[in-house]
Amino acid sequence: MRVFQIQDDWGMDHLQLASRRDPQPGPGQVLLRMKAASLNYRDLVVPNRGYGSFTGTLPLIPISDGVGEVVELGAGVSRLCVGDRACPCFHQGWLAGAPDLERLTQTLGGPVDGMMADLVCLPESGVVKVPAHLADEQAATLPCAALTAWSAVVTYDTLGPGSRVLVQGTGGVALFALQFAKLLGAHVTVISSSDAKLARAQALGADAGINYLTTPDWARPARAITGGRGFDHIVELGGEKTLPQSLRCIRPGGTLSMIGVLSGSSLAAPLGLVVTRLVRLQGITVGHRDGFEAMLRAIEQHRLQPVVDRVFAFEELKEAMGWLKSGAHFGKICIRH
Repeated sequence: MRVFQIQDDWGMDHLQLASRRDPQPGPGQVLLRMKAASLNYRDLVVPNRGYGSFTGTLPLIPISDGVGEVVELGAGVSRLCVGDRACPCFHQGWLAGAPDLERLTQTLGGPVDGMMADLVCLPESGVVKVPAHLADEQAATLPCAALTAWSAVVTYDTLGPGSRVLVQGTGGVALFALQFAKLLGAHVTVISSSDAKLARAQALGADAGINYLTTPDWARPARAITGGRGFDHIVELGGEKTLPQSLRCIRPGGTLSMIGVLSGSSLAAPLGLVVTRLVRLQGITVGHRDGFEAMLRAIEQHRLQPVVDRVFAFEELKEAMGWLKSGAHFGKICIRH
């Protein structure tokens, strides 16, 4: 079978097309013929061994998210049938409950081989069926970006009609957070560097938008949108440069979901505001299988449509990663197998 793998040494130059023997499912395993994959920011980090020893060993097949068709079952499999369309869970060992080190480190696309292969063999416990109304590329966006957003606004909060939510950016996680918050009846403000992207976000349901390039001190007008009360929840994707402003416009007792560090990973924020305003700073690292399946039920019930920016061919993986790195995308970047 075809694979893309990081071989010989770490670095993007060592990400190459190669061949491996077709895998065969053992007891309790399912074999997927992959249909599509999607990219996340971590996929730019893995080739450079950005997670240290937790990145895995070489050769390594990258890319965490994908969808495939079940083509063969190992003995004893009962969760899926041949012909089912399914997504592998990013956290292969986190099925439910509280996280621990073991549950958080069995992750696809590093250290466990990822989705850039014609065939993928995994335990049935780490695979979930996807809604029939989604195209392959849409389904491939769900394991990381969608579940991260779901964990932030649903699993770790109690938002509802009238809640005020601020979402940073218009990438995959951000747009899923917008869509899920709207399902809950929340009022959603989006910040972006592009007026065109803000217009597209408002077409998806955003109630307000702020261009942070033309309004660098965006916390003040953002807080004004809430009538001075502050936001109940902020989906924090920027990190170092955005967190100080987020702390200025979160309400007392509100939740900051710390998901991304796109503007830097150092902490340079007035921590006194966290203490004196009883702000909850909640780290989010995707989520467990129970949350994934709850999210899929909501997506199916509401016929939610994930936003796909561009679709690249299997052989164009590096071009797709370059497009992700550019930041020009709106929604998810996908690979068609």
